[in-house]
Amino acid sequence: QIRLVESGGGLVQPGGTLRLSCAASVSLFSIDFMGWYRQAPGKERELVATTIISGVKNYADSVKGRFTISRDNAKKMVYLQMTSLKPEDTAVYYCKAYRNSDQKDYWGQGTRVTVSS
Repeated sequence: QIRLVESGGGLVQPGGTLRLSCAASVSLFSIDFMGWYRQAPGKERELVATTIISGVKNYADSVKGRFTISRDNAKKMVYLQMTSLKPEDTAVYYCKAYRNSDQKDYWGQGTRVTVSS
């Protein structure tokens, strides 16, 4: 079982920055895939950024150049640094983990980001 806890959401003005954090209950070396997803009101959940155990990262086109996913293995943390935020980035952001060993998705409870003036 993996427990994920997100934090760092809030209200920010357009053009601002936020850093989201995801704390995992197990070593990141035991997790093959971690990612950030988001769900805006009335829309489906969508991929934002992912990182796999080899270090390869992937980003949605809508956030490339603005968002950065990173991980601190010692702290068991995954971060999403968000810059140049736009109103369309408003959503609940979720952290997800996947392990090949049990072929199961694990989700956090989400943290809300609102970009508005």
